[in-house]
Amino acid sequence: MKLLRLALPVYVELLTAVVAVGLIDLLWVSPLGGPAVATVTIATAAENLALGVVLAVSTGTTVAVGRRDGREPLGPVVRTAWLLGGAVSLAVAVPGVLLREPLARLFTEDPGTARLTAGFFLVSLGGLPVFYAQTITDGIFKGLGDTATPMRTALLCNALVIALDPLFVYGLGMGVQGAAAATVAARAVALGVALTLLSRRLSRHAASGPPARARRPDDADTARAGRTGGTGDAGKIVRVVKAGGTGEAGEIVRTGLPMSGDFLARSLVGMLMVELVGGFGVTPLAAYGTGTKIMLAGVMAFYALRQAAMIQTARSGRAGPTLSLGLAAGGVVAAVLNAVAVPAAGLFTSDAAVAAGTVDFLRWMTLYLVPFGALIAAGGTLQASGRGGRVLAATLAGFAVQLGLAHALGAALGVTGVWSAMAAGTALAAVLVAVPAAAGSPAGKPVAALPNLDS
Repeated sequence: MKLLRLALPVYVELLTAVVAVGLIDLLWVSPLGGPAVATVTIATAAENLALGVVLAVSTGTTVAVGRRDGREPLGPVVRTAWLLGGAVSLAVAVPGVLLREPLARLFTEDPGTARLTAGFFLVSLGGLPVFYAQTITDGIFKGLGDTATPMRTALLCNALVIALDPLFVYGLGMGVQGAAAATVAARAVALGVALTLLSRRLSRHAASGPPARARRPDDADTARAGRTGGTGDAGKIVRVVKAGGTGEAGEIVRTGLPMSGDFLARSLVGMLMVELVGGFGVTPLAAYGTGTKIMLAGVMAFYALRQAAMIQTARSGRAGPTLSLGLAAGGVVAAVLNAVAVPAAGLFTSDAAVAAGTVDFLRWMTLYLVPFGALIAAGGTLQASGRGGRVLAATLAGFAVQLGLAHALGAALGVTGVWSAMAAGTALAAVLVAVPAAAGSPAGKPVAALPNLDS
């Protein structure tokens, strides 16, 4: 199935680009002591928040390029994406560097750790435009239906970080700041390779000339549905944004903002959950932290499916069985985590109480992971078909239920009530998303993917 072929490279890319770089830095700086480890942990969290901002541009670009590839010139939308990316880079990087010291103090009260973190931010936030440029480059490749090249450049970047970290941290005597410098340098090299490949790809695209007729394979089906008043987006008259500049910028931002909002909302709720679980003591908090780290490898499969669904919908108008695949992926991940819960917990902690709490958390997450898989996977289809705002609304509704129940059930059942609340909120969000997703693509029929319909 094409959806899975698109998703597998994305899964590898997410594990390497989103997860592995921070872990590699932690590995190399850990001999420097606790403050160095805390610095890298804080910087990784801050970078994740920064990633949430640029997702508005990168995912919107993926959809916009996918809608046009083979149907109209890509130059205007690619140029617009770079202009938006540059503006967002400056808007985040410049204040971040100038305010790095107070920003560091927001994350830690320890003066030594705050000093190290500010020094790390000077390099990492200063190099944020490189990170953003790579993210947008990957978004363009994905819009072209190529998920393998972003995977390869992510693997190249990781290999370079592994090699450069010890050189910068110890060989050049830069300490923990060297980890930031090594990461920026590795990303710059990987970006250079990616831009070279992208330039060749776009040159070939331009040389092939415009298509004889800008038509997606399922235009006839969509047009018939429009004339007969079909249900879902296929029954709507879609407007193709052909004007340059503002038209493309508006399309990219409107399409990408819901994904960015979803990511940032999850980050915020994650912080609130840490504070809430921390109220039950150090052991439950440690178990929660350990369990979420173990879950991450499985959860990335859902996000890979989401991106694949987004790409395929933007390019062909056909979503595929994303809900079913998401539910199946959730079940598989839950089963695997249940099977490996005990040995995996033992790898992360030698504390018996924390290990037992981690295993209990992973067992309860079965109720969470199945609807979460469906929610995330179906979101890609809805975003590419112009209904990303509905996904964000469903996500926020789920979070409202989750946080409310977490306080109520936590008071009655202890930390187990919090785990139950996570499952309940996610199940609600999945149901809210499943209805428009099913209506928009009945029996695998095409959905109208042009343009964004949220406005």
